[in-house]
Amino acid sequence: MKSLHLLPLLALLSIVTLPSQAQSPSQAAHTVPALLLSDIHLDPFHDPARFDALLAAPATRWAAILYGPASSTQAADFSQLQKTCGAKGVDTPPALLQSSLHAARKQQPHPLLVTLSGDLLAHQFGCRFHTLAPHGTNAEYSAFASKTVAFIALQLRETFPQSPIYFALGNNDSGCDDYREDPDSDFLHANAANFSAGVLSPTNRATILHEFPQLGDYTVTLPAPIRNTRLIVLQDIFESRRYTTCSGTASNDAAAQQIAWLRTQLSAARAAHVHVWVMAHIPPGIDAYSTFTNHRDVCAGQPPVMFLASDALASTLAEFPDVIRLALFGHTHMDEFRIYSTPAGNIPVKLVPSITPVNGNNPAFTLAEIEPSTATLKDYTVFSANNQTGIDTTWSEEYRFSNTYHLPDLSGASLEKLTTSFVDDKSGTTDASHAYQQFFYVGDTGAAKTIKAAMNAAAMRMVWPAYACAITHPDAASFRSCACPASTPPAP
Repeated sequence: MKSLHLLPLLALLSIVTLPSQAQSPSQAAHTVPALLLSDIHLDPFHDPARFDALLAAPATRWAAILYGPASSTQAADFSQLQKTCGAKGVDTPPALLQSSLHAARKQQPHPLLVTLSGDLLAHQFGCRFHTLAPHGTNAEYSAFASKTVAFIALQLRETFPQSPIYFALGNNDSGCDDYREDPDSDFLHANAANFSAGVLSPTNRATILHEFPQLGDYTVTLPAPIRNTRLIVLQDIFESRRYTTCSGTASNDAAAQQIAWLRTQLSAARAAHVHVWVMAHIPPGIDAYSTFTNHRDVCAGQPPVMFLASDALASTLAEFPDVIRLALFGHTHMDEFRIYSTPAGNIPVKLVPSITPVNGNNPAFTLAEIEPSTATLKDYTVFSANNQTGIDTTWSEEYRFSNTYHLPDLSGASLEKLTTSFVDDKSGTTDASHAYQQFFYVGDTGAAKTIKAAMNAAAMRMVWPAYACAITHPDAASFRSCACPASTPPAP
């Protein structure tokens, strides 16, 4: 995130340092553990000299290639590839993927389930591939992208052999390019096989193989002892304002089909009195980062930037607060909340922080505790790395939700209470606001960040009210009414 008109929010929203509240994770007897991951953005091109071997090998042999000693030219070759592709930062090298999975297994060797809310592939994946394979065909590119996804799926399967693993695809996860995909593509068919291998239930496996190839969507039953709960997974690249087909044609046909499918699934769950989790990659609502960095003067009538092309996904979810117990997204790489509120109830939304450090943040994963009888996210703990490489990395507790916000769970009622306090705190100075600002951007809270905090304190006070409104108001009209003074004239 960056500030409304002044300074980078990536720095601003992490500026306040609270006393450490780290505790060893303790799991209440009435909860079951889950591991939440997002935005791995694995870079198999981190050592370009290995590319030819990876291209020739099946995904089952990639570990021996990627985890081997670096080539003598790795640093120079990678630097040149970064420059060629205009990279903004360094995505996840193989050593960091390996370190993060080992750390997660150490903290919780037997999660009841694992979720990964999209973006498995590195940024500029297409540029990297075609730079190293200048004569590579579209089919070869799609196959290499699919093998990269398959490798990540295999690594998770080997790390957590007794846990079902549920994947969503993100905007970078494509057989043609970022934000581009075709329904019923070879890439979707290949990953139906990759993702179905991650689940343990034969029924769920068959469902993924049947449903996933069309749009990357599927619905499965969460494992016991979580009761009577379905997981609905969407590949919401089709909902994005930046989406095109692989040929570059803008189309909303797939999005309309996807929303109709989602509504059917949610209606069926309501009729059957079944709880639902929804997982996708791109969160519906205000793209605060782009709104701030593009200096959109929302109060003067300019529209905020939205993550998706329409409000269809948010409004559809908001129709089912009696059904949806949790919505999981990623995409921003930050540790965030959202809430979709209606008079009938509230839907709690968790944006899971990233493994990739590409935005300068430190890698993180989230261990959650689920109440089985209601499928409620009872508590969670974020663990973060002390460096961005995966080499000699120490992972430690960043914060625990219950200790930090003093709430009993991440239900709709609790999150409404918390986020309302954010909106009411116009100066951003309460303990809860400070905590959110501190942990939003995962990483070191040492002297350098404290100095930056002091320099930007005035700008932070300006940014916080608008950002808090983005958390609580997913559509442009309600965001404007929250973020702007009552005297602000409405948009034309």
